[in-house]
Formats: sequence, structure tokens, C-alpha cells
Amino acid sequence: MNEDYGQPVATDALRIQRSLPGPIERVWAYLTESDKRGEWMARGDMELRVGGKVHLFFHHASLSREPGSPPAKYQDMADGVGMDGRVTVCEPPRRLGYTWGESEGSTSEVLFELLPQDGRVLLTVTHSRLRDRDEMVSVAGGWHAHLGILIDRLEGREPPNFWRAHDGLEAEYDRRLPAAARG
Repeated sequence: MNEDYGQPVATDALRIQRSLPGPIERVWAYLTESDKRGEWMARGDMELRVGGKVHLFFHHASLSREPGSPPAKYQDMADGVGMDGRVTVCEPPRRLGYTWGESEGSTSEVLFELLPQDGRVLLTVTHSRLRDRDEMVSVAGGWHAHLGILIDRLEGREPPNFWRAHDGLEAEYDRRLPAAARG
């Protein structure tokens, strides 16, 4: 399951699932606490209430000790990039949702759902309201790489460089995602 590729669940939505070491409260902390979230995705403040502000700052080079640079397509993100949103769902420790990309003018939404399962935690990430196939491919590669880093962190391993992982994953998603997902 932890290597499975995300799947489109609508023409504008992608779902990816991972089995994580628990307990559920620990995984929730990695979604909601800036320092822990910053180990696998992005640091930043999050008001844990519906309507609360979300500010994430992505600095992919800091996610691993392994050096690496973003590909040319993402070179503008080399020094980090911020993103703002609003909390849409907050049901600790099981569901968290927020808008994504309000500061860029194209607002999508991400929903994290946690379910205890056989001593582990099933994490389902659904990213919806994606504007077109290109955005879905980018988001899919990003979530796949970020969730791989989350698994490494939760299991006490040093993760690989984000961009090295992302580059290959994005290319694979471009091959896998159907043309029907095009906007």
C-alpha cells in the first residue's frame, strides 16, 4: 500500500492512501503541528478550527540531509514558497481539511482522514477541485513524495531528497493518469 500510486476519484480529484505507524494522535500531530509537519511537508501556522487560517511554507531542501536542487520547472521554489488557505474540516484526531493555494489564485482543497487499522493508522489524502490534468499530475507527484518522507520520519529513517523522488514520481503520474483528467 505504501508504494501504491494515487488514483483519480473524479475528473478534478486525486486520492492517495498510506499505512502509517501510530498511534493516531501521533499522526495527527504530524499533520497539525508546525515543527512536526515541517519535517515532511511544510512549516507554518494553522488555526485548528473551521474557518481558521492556514499558512504553509515549503522549503523542500530542508526535508532531507541529501543535497539536491529542484528541476527547472520548479526552480522558483528553490528558496521556498508560501501558501495560504482556510481550514474547512477539523475533527481531531480523525479529519482535517483546508483550502490549498488561495494565495496563488487557484483554490483547491485537501482532506486528510485518519483511521486506526490493525495497530497502524490508515491515512487517506484526497485533493479535490484541481483545475486540470497538469495540476493533478503535479499534486500527485508532490503528495506521493511528501508522504514517503512522512513514512520515513515516522519510522525513524532519514528520507531521500524530495526533488529526486518527486521528479521521477511526477513523470510516472504523467504516464499513469488518464487523459480524461484533463481540464
